[in-house]
Amino acid sequence: MTENRSGDFIQSLERGLAVINSFAKERRAQTLSEVAKHTGLTRATARRVLLTLAELGYVHQSSRSFTLTPKVLDLGYSFLSSFRVVELAQQPMERLVEEVRESSSMSVLDGSEIVYVARVPTARIMTISLALGSRLPVYPTSMGRVLLAGRPDEEIEEYISVTEMRRLTSHTVSESDEFREILQRVRAQGYALVDQELEEGVRSIAAPITKSDGEVIAALNVSCHAARVSLAQMRKEFRPRLVATAAEVSERASAILGV
Repeated sequence: MTENRSGDFIQSLERGLAVINSFAKERRAQTLSEVAKHTGLTRATARRVLLTLAELGYVHQSSRSFTLTPKVLDLGYSFLSSFRVVELAQQPMERLVEEVRESSSMSVLDGSEIVYVARVPTARIMTISLALGSRLPVYPTSMGRVLLAGRPDEEIEEYISVTEMRRLTSHTVSESDEFREILQRVRAQGYALVDQELEEGVRSIAAPITKSDGEVIAALNVSCHAARVSLAQMRKEFRPRLVATAAEVSERASAILGV
């Protein structure tokens, strides 16, 4: 774990973040032993980190168990506050949802995953429950393909070489050559359409949000139930509205933020 680290690397900070990230939906409360197990830290180190986080207000201790406090949300909010594209996209996304009557989301690329940074849902219930901060793999998602297609070829090849593209549904593209071809097509056409590759019955279409120099900084999508919306309808009705909305957000970002 310590390979290729600079002399400025602060290991205690790494350990603190590891402890915070060890909490999950299925592990809302953990004992000291559980935290040590899930982080790979010794019990003594895990204890010091937990007590420090408790003193700072990020962790609450009740008897033998520890839980995160709402203050942890400040860490994510700091990103959302600094990434003003989210703020600029809110109204255009709301208009898009009104027009297509389906949910819309925005995400950014973080390693081999996409992270949801904005979402405008409809009243319709989707099987997948997504909130800000939710993470999904790149390869079976429309936003993931848009974001990855916007990266240099060498980064794409690196992603393919280290990623196990498992078949999540009977529709999932899992062959490297086919995936490369899809990314090239996404680059050329300016959008990505995914049909039930992440989850059966869910279709999505995404377009890039770019800087003035063309660099892709985020992706915007519309997702829907396959039983309700056909692929032809997504291409004919959703695509032009989505692409126009993504272009509007890109222009806003360039004009107001100078990116």
